[in-house]
Amino acid sequence: MSATTSAVAADRPRTRRDAPAEPIRPIPLSRVISVELRKMFDTRSGFWLMASIAIAAVLATGAVILFAPDRGVKYSNFAAAIGFPMAVILPMVAVLSVTSEWSQRSGLTTFTLVPHRGRVVLAKAVATIGVAVASMVLALVIGALGNVLGSAVNGVDTRWDSSLLTFLDIVLGNILGLLIGFMLGVLIRNSAGAIVGYFVFSFVLPTLSGLLAANADWFHRLQPWVDFNVAQGALFSGDLTGRQWAHLGVSSIIWLIIPLAVGVRQVLRSEVK
Repeated sequence: MSATTSAVAADRPRTRRDAPAEPIRPIPLSRVISVELRKMFDTRSGFWLMASIAIAAVLATGAVILFAPDRGVKYSNFAAAIGFPMAVILPMVAVLSVTSEWSQRSGLTTFTLVPHRGRVVLAKAVATIGVAVASMVLALVIGALGNVLGSAVNGVDTRWDSSLLTFLDIVLGNILGLLIGFMLGVLIRNSAGAIVGYFVFSFVLPTLSGLLAANADWFHRLQPWVDFNVAQGALFSGDLTGRQWAHLGVSSIIWLIIPLAVGVRQVLRSEVK
């Protein structure tokens, strides 16, 4: 009986249950990035936050055409007008992208599907930087169209007074501002708290730093090395000298790299509920 049963079992075709289990492959980083990009556009608030970048660029361009004097109709003025709202909106995009896992309580689901939290953080960073670069290209194209239209409306020659290097400096300056928002989102992990922290960092601290620099000679010399906003602002003013690049590097280590490393470590080790 036993020999017969063994022979029948040997002759039976192997089923899916009998087949050896295939190794489980991790979710590729490209798929995680695409998911993070979809999450940035899927919600109504996320969609309108992205749309506000183009809307703000169009409004800023229209304001320059309507209110700038004839000599002010040049591309650098359009780029500066568009850059100010983007400097505020893009960090908000980064903050909401990072803090969504904790504010919307979806972190448990996300980190169950992708247990390696560092991959999720990296995907969020890549997605937000990609959106920022695409948004800046779109906004500056709108500015270029506004420059042509404004010149025609005002009857003046079209002036292109910004070089490619200036454009790259502006892109880098906005990306650094976005990374500040990303850092605060990783460090605080709460949407409202990170947004308030960004406005304190961008508007309150520079005011206090400027007052201290105006009244203390020692800090006036030290300010470019420790005030990130001063070092970052040089990117919007033209070509940087070697000393200004050094200012930007040192202040970025103090205000961006070290806090970001602390925040990522907390994300990797904290309990998700």
